[in-house]
Amino acid sequence: MLYKSSLHKISIQKKMEEIKFNHTIPIQLRFNDFDSLGHVNNSVYFSFYDLGKTAYFNEVMPHAGINSEVGVVIANIQVNFLLPVYPEEKVAVQTAVVGIGHKSFKLLQQLIDIETKEVKCICNTVMVCFDAKSKTTSILPEKWVKAFTDFEGRGDLSKPI
Repeated sequence: MLYKSSLHKISIQKKMEEIKFNHTIPIQLRFNDFDSLGHVNNSVYFSFYDLGKTAYFNEVMPHAGINSEVGVVIANIQVNFLLPVYPEEKVAVQTAVVGIGHKSFKLLQQLIDIETKEVKCICNTVMVCFDAKSKTTSILPEKWVKAFTDFEGRGDLSKPI
């Protein structure tokens, strides 16, 4: 089993090397982020990634119109914990849109040590455009697609990595 896990880790790291992250936000570690083992508790990473998502959307689409009528919901989220984070470390979340579908897009995020550049954790999230009035999924607005494509500098986002 360790063999499969090691191959999976190598596969993830290789995939991450192909991504250029254009968005990074430093994360302030708080006293209550740490568990009895002295490292960041696994449940806290999701809050870090939410901070990264919020900052990304605010920078990439400040006028694109994410509001209460049409927004996004998380359809799937997967996290791979690679290395622990300790209180003395300085960390940041990097975020990139790596694929765009008809009604959804895929975010790839990683938590890194700012000083050593070590990747501590990786997060894959599928977000779906959602119309709150009709309570149904909706087509991704073209201005969102353009904002993602322009920011990421990749015209091939409809072909996920």
